[in-house]
Amino acid sequence: MSLYLIAEIGINHNGDLGIARKLIDAAADAGFDAVKFQKRTIDKVYSQEFLDSPRESPWGTTQREQKEGLEFGQRDYEEIDQYCKDRGIAWSASAWDLDSQEFIRKFDVPFNKVASPMLGHKPLLRAIAEERKKTFISTGMATIDEIDEVVDLFEKENCPYELMHCVSTYPMKQEDANLLCIPMLRDRYGCKVGYSGHETSLLKVCSAAVVLGASSLERHITLDRAMYGSDQAASVETHALRDFVATVRKIPLLLGVPEKKLTDAEMEIRNKLRVEVDG
Repeated sequence: MSLYLIAEIGINHNGDLGIARKLIDAAADAGFDAVKFQKRTIDKVYSQEFLDSPRESPWGTTQREQKEGLEFGQRDYEEIDQYCKDRGIAWSASAWDLDSQEFIRKFDVPFNKVASPMLGHKPLLRAIAEERKKTFISTGMATIDEIDEVVDLFEKENCPYELMHCVSTYPMKQEDANLLCIPMLRDRYGCKVGYSGHETSLLKVCSAAVVLGASSLERHITLDRAMYGSDQAASVETHALRDFVATVRKIPLLLGVPEKKLTDAEMEIRNKLRVEVDG
């Protein structure tokens, strides 16, 4: 089983390209397949009233200043695109509005990603599906009927998709993981199903997800969980990424195949210890 690993940088770069490069380096060095960002057109995603409301942040005292401080623009993503090519790691971004999806199309990203909050944004879903590019679809905060609708939309557009089981709490309590949704979704839709996690534990939940057949894993990454940002506490710190990748990639090998067979090493022991007595 091939396991696709996505390091979710999201907005953990805090608007700093230097931090973004360090996170890309850590993901590439650890053996992730891709890094992922988030893209928003601030005035399309949020109301004027919300943007004018107060919020203390490193960038100012309003929600607008905080949201704008976390956004990368055209030149930033051009640098990210080239840097990822240089490091040999793929990248993409989840769009939160139509303009942002149009922006992402400027780059030759290998996949699209639908974030859980966007499952009710039908125009955005339709625009993504019409690209007919491999799409990872997170299912947090969604009922099974709502997932049915999204799957139907992507299938009608003949767009390849992979669902990702997700519980949208930040951080997620381990006992809320409900990982049996992974085989349930796979059986219901006949598609690959991954896991997008927001827990604080490094390996417990993700390891169990792989045992249950998750075909992909997405985890937020950070330089330091104590950094500013709503996603930092539910992220894996960069110093732990190598162990994370090594462990989850070994699980399919440990699981083997549903067939009882004797290895050469076990046969050697059998020849020494096996007792044969006909009764």
